[in-house]
Amino acid sequence: MDMTFIKVIGAVALSLVLLGTAGTVGAQTLTVGVRGGPESMDPDYSALGTHAEVAKHIFDTLVRADENLQIKPGLATSWKPIDAETWEFKLRKGVKFHDGSDFTAEDVKFSIARVPIVTGPTSTAVYVRRVKSVEIVDPYTVRIHTDGPAPALPYDFVRLFIVSAKAAKDYSTPETAAEGFNSGKATIGTGPFKFVSWEPKGDLVLERFDGYWGGAAPWKRVIRKEIPNDASRLAALKAGQVDLVNDVSSADYLQLAKDPQVDTFVGDSIYIMNLLLDQRPDVMPDVMPGVRAKDGSPLPKNPLTDRRVRQAFSMAIDRKTMVDVVLEGLGKPAKEGMPAGFFGFDSAVPDPVYDPAKAKALLAKAGYPDGFQIDLYCTSDRLPGDAAICQGLGQMLSVIGIDVNVRATSKTVYFPAQSRGEYSVSMNGWGTLTGEASYTLSSQMHTKDPGKGLGAYNRIHYSNPDLDALIERGSVELDENKRRAIFEKAMAMATADRVLIPIVQLQTVWAARKGMLTFTPRTDQDTLAYYIKPKG
Repeated sequence: MDMTFIKVIGAVALSLVLLGTAGTVGAQTLTVGVRGGPESMDPDYSALGTHAEVAKHIFDTLVRADENLQIKPGLATSWKPIDAETWEFKLRKGVKFHDGSDFTAEDVKFSIARVPIVTGPTSTAVYVRRVKSVEIVDPYTVRIHTDGPAPALPYDFVRLFIVSAKAAKDYSTPETAAEGFNSGKATIGTGPFKFVSWEPKGDLVLERFDGYWGGAAPWKRVIRKEIPNDASRLAALKAGQVDLVNDVSSADYLQLAKDPQVDTFVGDSIYIMNLLLDQRPDVMPDVMPGVRAKDGSPLPKNPLTDRRVRQAFSMAIDRKTMVDVVLEGLGKPAKEGMPAGFFGFDSAVPDPVYDPAKAKALLAKAGYPDGFQIDLYCTSDRLPGDAAICQGLGQMLSVIGIDVNVRATSKTVYFPAQSRGEYSVSMNGWGTLTGEASYTLSSQMHTKDPGKGLGAYNRIHYSNPDLDALIERGSVELDENKRRAIFEKAMAMATADRVLIPIVQLQTVWAARKGMLTFTPRTDQDTLAYYIKPKG
């Protein structure tokens, strides 16, 4: 889609939303069992999908992404570049916050300004990294001045949540944000549901906002129960304690597909599971933890900086078996850092080869004929199959002489530790939430550069000036065809250098009580109550 000029009639967009919910208003309570929940009620604290999923119930964004990650009007009805470094957004009129106050340009400016201040370890600052300043033209027009041409800015704004400047003004520092939002004092949005209560790791209770600009939601009340254990979540569904569950495991899916009391829903996700190999040249044990010689002694240098070693790791992974056996068919082998068909995906990149014999030969050429020892860290409760894939990786790498200690842990432990550099070898899922390559390339593969807002999620200390130059060129190229070609070249370069080692693209399964719900899986895996409707 050519983003040079976008003009969308707000009334048309609104009518479509209203059509989607027509006839369903009046249903009572929807109870959902979810594998993971938010880390805070502050929408700007975390970039994790499980966090943003909750925020979308309460807060709106200027630009929305539909179930296929195509961008649509949200609190902005139209947007266009008015010069090389300025985007103008026209805001939706008549929108109310949950406390009855009016949504205006002041709230947009305030929301953008607070993001870098209150963000946590998985930073949301990436979504506003190109913003230099915000100019209020009138109450319903804002101009975003950027630090150079920023053609992907509307895509970034699908994760820019708009909070109330009035309600959040006293709760927008690292010291005050959690108290204000977790208590509900500042949890005032324009979204389809109002905040009622939240218990960390427990229940989130929401109530329908009848004044929602898009039309009232189909549920009067929504309860989201955080149930990390897959078996417990499924048991809650079968016992009637919840109406819908997400992230059904591949093993459970095979059984549920035969259960006459259950409906299942399957969809491709945006999430690619990647193996991350820290490429710090420093090798002192306290700097490069979890990488050792076979006997446990320190190595003279970091083996992961050698591309032959990274290539060997990739060639040791039998991606087809990972999908067919570990995931019971619920996935696809991955070759790049984002799914096929996304803007900037290079279809000419060859599929990864499974060849453990050649992998062992590469290790020998790199000086590790007997391999070495690693600690492999991953999440156990974030995405479907994360711990199982991690265990599978450990077994596959052992075939080429790599002794692997698999350390699957909760996401609440994993991500802060990863951000502190405590893991030299790790695996986690990454979703290109904007559907566009600059998000992944600039966040994960560019040299970490806080001054430019680049490399925010480059946890592996990778640095390649040639790749950096391509990413920066593509990020300012306004011509869509040229930008696509630049990003395809960058993605091919990153894949060849094994910046990340893609393993599988996940598929996601939801399950509901038979005949109760109408549900369309979203590519971003979100379980959004507004779009779930009673059946019949």
